[in-house]
Amino acid sequence: MKDTKHLVLGATGGIGFSYTAELLSHNIQTTILVRDKEKAIKLFNDNPLLEVIVGDVNNLGHLKEISANKEFIFLGINVPYQLWETQMEPIISNVIIAAKLNKATILFPENNYAFGNVDNPITESTLPQPSTKKGKLRLSLVNHLKKAAERNDCKVIIIRLPDFFGPNVTNALIKPIFKEAIHNRPIKWLINDAIPHQFAFTPNVSKYFHRLTLETDLPNFFLINYSGITFSSIKSLGEKISAIQGNPKKVKVAPKFLLNMIALFDPEVRELKENFYQFENSILLVDDPLKNSYPEMKETTLDTALRITLDWYKNNME
Repeated sequence: MKDTKHLVLGATGGIGFSYTAELLSHNIQTTILVRDKEKAIKLFNDNPLLEVIVGDVNNLGHLKEISANKEFIFLGINVPYQLWETQMEPIISNVIIAAKLNKATILFPENNYAFGNVDNPITESTLPQPSTKKGKLRLSLVNHLKKAAERNDCKVIIIRLPDFFGPNVTNALIKPIFKEAIHNRPIKWLINDAIPHQFAFTPNVSKYFHRLTLETDLPNFFLINYSGITFSSIKSLGEKISAIQGNPKKVKVAPKFLLNMIALFDPEVRELKENFYQFENSILLVDDPLKNSYPEMKETTLDTALRITLDWYKNNME
């Protein structure tokens, strides 16, 4: 498919999967670069619109070859926390080099780590004040992309997101919610289940990314927030899931002292420690500019989003 204009990196991950599915739903020919071809074919049912290329984003020569004629490169790759420092910067650099060949637009889903334990809701004009190693790294990645756009090497569209859930989202935060729910066990959360928390449903995120690719007058560097759904508490999320499944769901909270103990021998939890503030406080995004720009956008409702995610877990994560 040499005429394919869309390349998705990270298509077998949570948000890359959703964005690929969104493109295919519009009958858009799409190329994905994956390490595991069988997994990709299983996820997308061998869709004839999909070109599956096996490779690695760290192989710059190969990445440049498949990016040469692309207009959009979705950067949905993520790596474990403990590898961010050594792997994310080289990945971003390679994608920028590849995008420069055709002055492609890089689509990048970003998180809220660059703002630290901020008191007020985050808008697009809120100044980043990273207080952690991961927050400083995320800000560095965004600045790297911004400088590339300012040099006119490429264009960049970033949607800043809260935590996200949806089909094929199986990270260490979301999996203990939905996998436990389908087995009628208490859903699991960290530190505090009684404060507001935001989640974005990945198909809704993907709808906005796709809509933004249709714009012709965006600046070279464009960043906007999407806040998704604001739950009054994780307890309220449990109540929503309970109503759908027809049985009560309790929330089992891992207290901070226990997590600190686990971190002594679990590297993943150890890397999570500096982000505990995300679960002790409500870090909230404001997305009025996005919502006001696209009032016609039909987002999947919360009830349907939870049902879709629960069904995916039942079919894939038993």
